[in-house]
Amino acid sequence: MHEYDDLSDEALIERFHAGEREIEDYLLNKYKELVKKKARARFLLGGDNDDLVQEGMIGLFKAIRDYRTDRGTTFRTFAGLCIDRQIATAIESSRRQKHQLLNTAVPLDGEPLQEEKFISFAISPEELLIERENQEARREEIRRLLSPMEKQVMDLYSEGLSYADIAESLGKSVKSVDNTLRRIRSKIRENPDK
Repeated sequence: MHEYDDLSDEALIERFHAGEREIEDYLLNKYKELVKKKARARFLLGGDNDDLVQEGMIGLFKAIRDYRTDRGTTFRTFAGLCIDRQIATAIESSRRQKHQLLNTAVPLDGEPLQEEKFISFAISPEELLIERENQEARREEIRRLLSPMEKQVMDLYSEGLSYADIAESLGKSVKSVDNTLRRIRSKIRENPDK
């Protein structure tokens, strides 16, 4: 049992702001599972959950730094909000950055990419595992539809390479890469069951 276990989060934050810096580590450890839960709930298709956990920890750190007891909300509520905002900002930033996976992902079902494709709220670990298995099976089915060249382009594209980088890597023109990606999308749209 830790000496801080009997204190409220709000009391801990006041002591942290008064100079007890070790409280920061205690609160980061205490809320790490909440961060992991929120990161799992916002699963990125094709992304890395560890990145979202890291972003969530940054949000938690900001909550510890910025929380004020006179604002009328509990620290847990405020921390949850900060964690959610930091993760959402990271997702949005990833979607906007050129050459990033979320910005260049090939929609598997032929529909436009929307945030709902990346985020699933209230997903259990079992549902997450099943979803990952289903996604992997679907990727394998899609790969069976593709030519060797299309597979190469899709793999490089999924890694976040730009059209120009893919073209250079494969010794093809940018237009050839663009045409190949259009064929891939077309095959996916034509085979919605895959």
